[in-house]
Amino acid sequence: MEEREVIPFVTDDGEELELYVLEQTKLNGLNYLLVADTLDEEDDDVTVYIMKETAAKEGEELASYEFVEEDGELEALGKIFEELLEDVDIEL
Repeated sequence: MEEREVIPFVTDDGEELELYVLEQTKLNGLNYLLVADTLDEEDDDVTVYIMKETAAKEGEELASYEFVEEDGELEALGKIFEELLEDVDIEL
């Protein structure tokens, strides 16, 4: 199994998640990640999320990420990630 980068993420509710980076791309000067909360290769129905980089807050060295929620943005990025991964069908 291919080793994937894991990023920690804390939801607005304070829940801590470990998200696996499946792919990344840059669009209009912003970095986007396609992430999943599991890497179960036996499961054909894994939930994935698209996240975009936000500007680093004052005093923070690294930028943070937030989930993409706007429908048009999700649709465009879903198509890009499908092309990059070739064997993946992303349903929005």
